[in-house]
Amino acid sequence: METKSTEPTEFSTPLLLSSSSRRISSSVPTILLLLTTLVAVSGSYVFGSAVGYSSPAQSGITDELNLSVAEYSIFGSILTIGAMIGAIVSGSIADYAGRRVAMGFSELCCILGWLIIAFSKVAWWLYVGRLLLGCGMGLLSFVVPVYIAEITPKDLRGGFTAIHQLMICCGVSLTYLVGAYLNWRALALVGTFPCLAQLLSLSFIPESPRWLAKVGRMERSEYALQHLRGKNADVSQEATEIRDFTEAFQQQTEASIIALFQLQYLKSITVGVGLIILQQFGGVNGIAFYASSIFVSAGFSQSIGTIAMVTVQIPMTALGVILMDKSGRRPLLLISASGTCLGCFLASLSFFLQDLHKWKEFSPILALVGVLVYTGSFSLGMGGIPWVIMSEIFPINVKGSAGSFLTFVHWLCSWIISYTFNFLMGWSSTGTFFIFSSICGLTILFVAKIVPETKGRTLEEVQASLNPYPTKS
Repeated sequence: METKSTEPTEFSTPLLLSSSSRRISSSVPTILLLLTTLVAVSGSYVFGSAVGYSSPAQSGITDELNLSVAEYSIFGSILTIGAMIGAIVSGSIADYAGRRVAMGFSELCCILGWLIIAFSKVAWWLYVGRLLLGCGMGLLSFVVPVYIAEITPKDLRGGFTAIHQLMICCGVSLTYLVGAYLNWRALALVGTFPCLAQLLSLSFIPESPRWLAKVGRMERSEYALQHLRGKNADVSQEATEIRDFTEAFQQQTEASIIALFQLQYLKSITVGVGLIILQQFGGVNGIAFYASSIFVSAGFSQSIGTIAMVTVQIPMTALGVILMDKSGRRPLLLISASGTCLGCFLASLSFFLQDLHKWKEFSPILALVGVLVYTGSFSLGMGGIPWVIMSEIFPINVKGSAGSFLTFVHWLCSWIISYTFNFLMGWSSTGTFFIFSSICGLTILFVAKIVPETKGRTLEEVQASLNPYPTKS
């Protein structure tokens, strides 16, 4: 798409900031909106199943292909390398080809990756398949929450976007459960089913009205918006707001990743990058990828621990979805970060007691409680809300480059944690979880001081409050 330049501009607060009390359109979800969201979050389930695969598959793969701990760490962590590659191109594909095309392309990568893993005979084919799966995940992790945020009314946006995290948890949890009964090859083949489901359904859902407005298809944008809100809904105010806000920012040159670090976008970048880094360095992917080995190291039953994690994850994520638009983003983040801090501290205490050879009967239970408190608390807020906020805070002219950058940062941090986790545990299990607990403590301070509340505001209102709004002088 050609970029536009204009005369010098001055920046002021838009009139739309004072429109928060105006009713834009009905916030009652339509059947089409519900079905469209369901199709989109099928990709989130794929994301979760890929993350959850390495834990139940570990013993089968290492035994059959005779992999060392280091080789399996490469297999587990190369998913995040692929996700970084997918993240780099995610914004460009979603901006230039559309949100639906981006989701379809990601599913093709995932299907090919699952098939290669399922039929691998040597380790390097496993790596190729896992890398392709990661590329698809990198795309999905950006485009799914952005697409859902762009199609939903402001009063439903938080809860609907948080379904992304709920489906990730469902993917992780069900993969853990199914993996207890299927071998690793069959489990990989099962992974192709949700990919095919989304791929075949994409042609039946509308494109994002905000993306259509961005590329100048105003009539189609309003048509898609009307269908999503219902034939009797008054969408005139929302359509006008989308058009005016998009045109104002489109007058500026499309921002590159380097241009994101201008003063104009400093608040948004600080919030987005900070949440992503703290989310990942709190240890989530190390715990998710290697849950089975954590329970074994703690002297607890692997199967009971895994089932307990599944039992906690899904209800707590569902609770987060319900509370998202009632309590707001910041209160949930504060509660969630406090819980993850406590959970990691309890796990650290458990391993500390083992090192001292004290309370031997009690310490495995303490490790289980710590992991469950961490998992439940993370699922409540820290898992989904950073993605919700990321999809809300950037204006349309930088959403693609900002999304690519933040998704890349997410997967880079995820790779660092997932690759080093086994080595950290070998160094000191106590120290590993104490570090995670400390980072979760820093998250509480970051949320309390810097993260804004976005509940009950349109995307345009949120973006204008964080980013200076260009108007012609």
